[in-house]
Amino acid sequence: MMEENQIAQLLIELWDDVQNPAIFWQVGVLALCLLIAGFISRQVKAALLRRQGADPAYVRGVGEEGLRRVVFPLSALLLVALARVTLDKWHHVNLLKLAVPLLMAMAVIRLTVHALKRAFPRAGWLASFERLFAFVAWVVVALHIVGVLPAVIDGLEQISFQVGKANVNLWVLLQGLLTVMLTVLVALWLAGVVEARLMHTDGLDANLKLVFARLSKALLIVLAVSIGLPLVGIDLTALSVFGGALGVGLGLGMQKIAANYVSGFILLLDRSIRMGNLISVGSERGVVSQITTRYTVLKGMSGVESIVPNETLVGAVVQNETFTDPKVRIALPVQVSYATDLEKAMAILVEAAGKQARVMADPAPAAFVEAFADSGINLQLGFWINDPTEGTLGVRSAINLEIWRRFKQEGIEIPFPQREVRVLNPAPVAPIEAMGGTVSVQPQ
Repeated sequence: MMEENQIAQLLIELWDDVQNPAIFWQVGVLALCLLIAGFISRQVKAALLRRQGADPAYVRGVGEEGLRRVVFPLSALLLVALARVTLDKWHHVNLLKLAVPLLMAMAVIRLTVHALKRAFPRAGWLASFERLFAFVAWVVVALHIVGVLPAVIDGLEQISFQVGKANVNLWVLLQGLLTVMLTVLVALWLAGVVEARLMHTDGLDANLKLVFARLSKALLIVLAVSIGLPLVGIDLTALSVFGGALGVGLGLGMQKIAANYVSGFILLLDRSIRMGNLISVGSERGVVSQITTRYTVLKGMSGVESIVPNETLVGAVVQNETFTDPKVRIALPVQVSYATDLEKAMAILVEAAGKQARVMADPAPAAFVEAFADSGINLQLGFWINDPTEGTLGVRSAINLEIWRRFKQEGIEIPFPQREVRVLNPAPVAPIEAMGGTVSVQPQ
């Protein structure tokens, strides 16, 4: 009741100030504080841009856009508070008193959205959530200013219900939910900062960075819940029995999911598969573009992304073409006729491979006689490349085209299957009647 009277008195005094020309002093001071805050915000932005030129990873780590948005309301709040304390001795400061909760609400909104953007950098729902959160926050501030908020709180406290032996009302439930959300939000923000720092740390393997980042996020979330629940009045020991039963249920019903998560941490720790590796597992082949705790994404040469469960990668044979050495050998089969000069044909094969920029000179390309087939002699051209992630179809097509041109120039024949049918001792053919006459075919 006392807070309601104070807010009502503030509004009455502010209305009296509006009718007095001296209100321009308060308007001028408030405008000056906002201008100075804007200037500070621009200076911070310029400093961050200069730092970005020297160290591009710095701005990504601190979140330049979010920091700049937070600097303005915080600096304006500090300046208005100082101006209110200074001018209170000589002048009414009711307008400045009203500006303080508004600037505080703006700072809280921007800090919350900034923390969410740091925690979920690729979340598409943040834009709509920012508008919803800002609307709710401004409604609460408006209710507080007009003095209706205490009455709303009293109404929420009247809505109560029993939970076991405890009597819980809606206001306590909302407080608890808000407290847990704030602690988890702070934990996610800290996890985002830790992850940004880890990702830009030199000398640390990429897989270890992911492991440490995810472990820190999990630990911070558990710590946040452990702090938030006791603040609400919920005893964590009361949840031990429920947690044990839930753990048994999850262990029985979510074995595959749990196995994928464990396998994900194994892959990240043993570093057998890394980002950018070209691997084949089963019928899937592609470059590892993402490793999560549940699945791994392989991007094929056609652009199609395959989502492979981590359990499959741990339990199956995986061909990693870029595990320790990116060089791979490609075998290109070519068939020539039996009348071909094999030495000349093999020299043409080696020469055609050597003209390609992607073919390595060491080890050098080599041609081999592979087999004597039905229609011709099978040759094999073997060459090495050190960029298998770029695909092999292009280089194989270019070499085949060059071989076809050279074979055509040298008159070397590329055979195709042929069948010769001989008819021995054909039987006499019966007369065929056609158009009223008789036609007979005699064997020669």
